[in-house]
Amino acid sequence: MKKRIVKLAGKTKKAVKEKALYIFFFVKSAVSVCRSGEGYIDTAVKILIAVVLGALLLAGLYALFNGTVLPTLNERIKNMFNYAGSLS
Repeated sequence: MKKRIVKLAGKTKKAVKEKALYIFFFVKSAVSVCRSGEGYIDTAVKILIAVVLGALLLAGLYALFNGTVLPTLNERIKNMFNYAGSLS
């Protein structure tokens, strides 16, 4: 009986050691998978830059259309439907 307990304890030690090594390598691989330095701050800065550039682009387009294109277009439409002119 004593030999059986010693044999079982040896298997248990081996199983615990194997499980510990498995967990160690699993955690090591999970931690060291991505070493690119991509973090939350980098992503937030990229999103902030994209939002600012998008806002600048929209402001530029709005200024262009509001100041240049729309008044000219408005004038042309009024001239097209100006029925007070002569019918020659």
